[in-house]
Amino acid sequence: MKRSSERILTTHTGSLPRPEDLAALLQAKESGELKDADGFAVRVKSAVADAVERQARAGVDIVNDGEMGKPSYSTYVMDRLSGFGGEKSSRLQAADLAEFPSFTKRGGRETGVAVLKRPSCTGPIVYSDTEAMRTDFANLNGAVQGAKYEEAFVSAASPGVISFFLSNHYYPSHEAYIRAIADAMKTEYEAIVEAGFILQIDCPDLAMSRHIQFKDLSLADFRKTIALHIDALNHALTNVPPERSRLHLCWGNYEGPHHHDVALSDIIDIVLQAKPQGLSYEASNPRHAHEWAVFEEIKLPEGKVLIPGVIDSVTNFVEHPRLVAQRIEQLAKLVGRENVIAGTDCGFGTIAGVSRVDGEIAWAKFQSMAEGARIASDRLW
Repeated sequence: MKRSSERILTTHTGSLPRPEDLAALLQAKESGELKDADGFAVRVKSAVADAVERQARAGVDIVNDGEMGKPSYSTYVMDRLSGFGGEKSSRLQAADLAEFPSFTKRGGRETGVAVLKRPSCTGPIVYSDTEAMRTDFANLNGAVQGAKYEEAFVSAASPGVISFFLSNHYYPSHEAYIRAIADAMKTEYEAIVEAGFILQIDCPDLAMSRHIQFKDLSLADFRKTIALHIDALNHALTNVPPERSRLHLCWGNYEGPHHHDVALSDIIDIVLQAKPQGLSYEASNPRHAHEWAVFEEIKLPEGKVLIPGVIDSVTNFVEHPRLVAQRIEQLAKLVGRENVIAGTDCGFGTIAGVSRVDGEIAWAKFQSMAEGARIASDRLW
């Protein structure tokens, strides 16, 4: 990973708004109604090219493919891993939303989960289709040719978040399931790095699962669970150098109360044991914007880089560049300017076609992030 050695670099979490026609094609593919696979491939390639061009134009330094060809950041793996094909995975119910049914009833939250295939695991998990990821690499490699950027990254689902969305009906325990997924996903993690990209591991399970999947656990037992997830992840990253990877931590990319979110201070010591050099995390939404102060007490381990969200991903407010700069500066003064890269709270298209944020407004937010990074750079250097 490049560090902010001369100025504050900018990046984002991964998923970007899909064009409407591509979102419709992804939905057709999910439902088994896609009639033109070649046409779909051509449209994904052009969408990736456009996404990279728009990132560069908006001032994003560390770019990706926008996850254009994926229906979601997590469930895409069911088409690459064998072992999934059972009944639909169990329903997900967030503790914060359960307390406010009127909010959900009036359409306060669009989950999009109903449009995704979420089969359960019913057999041994093996990475069986490498062609899809090779296509992803080729599309991104083609798109960055001639583009102005510093680095390119590719996102991949963590073992924990796969277990979150795709239920286990085969392995004897949660631990056995997590470790089997980790063994299989090792193939994808290593391939991303071998292709010359930075690997981003999407790990909402380290925080979001506290108020959904593991809401009945005590905090102590939840900490043990995510320690297991990180141990399995680190095993999967055995051959991936820390400086070639980053991890994304998330409490759930949705507008809602979030008053059951686990505090960053309650998990940060475990999260920092993960092998990736970079840590991307939510830092600008109203529930977590105060947690920059955690680093007044927690010393950032040598070599680690923080990628705080300096713009949020669930509202249509375009953050003022000076607010963005303030968020960057207050953290940089605690951990060092070279250890901060400006990012986003989460993705703007974690599930294709489902977003609270208008696509054009999302790009305006990126421009504000880039301007704020320039302001912060002028002050910090």
